Amino acid sequence: MVLGIASFYSARFEGIRTASGDRFSNKLFTGASNSLPLGTWVKVTNVKNGKSVVVKINDKMHPKMKKKGRVIDLSRSAAEKLQYLRKGLTKVKLEVIEPPAGKNN
Repeated sequence: MVLGIASFYSARFEGIRTASGDRFSNKLFTGASNSLPLGTWVKVTNVKNGKSVVVKINDKMHPKMKKKGRVIDLSRSAAEKLQYLRKGLTKVKLEVIEPPAGKNN
């Protein structure tokens, strides 16, 4: 388990290639992390309201984000489900999980 700060992608990243080679989409439940391997499935919980979402790590964050205490950068859909779009950042708990049924790494 990891505690830290989550941010979310800007709309300007829509369609760019991620570190995994996927095209980024704010409609998917994905995330960027510098401490977790690409393809890792993570349950992300907003510590302030208890809301959770499962995302697949398919990108790496800019190195300076770690200095700001950020542990994950989420797609807009994932951030919306965690209900922190207005604030931009929130404290989260990350838990590595097995891939959901029917999902491949």
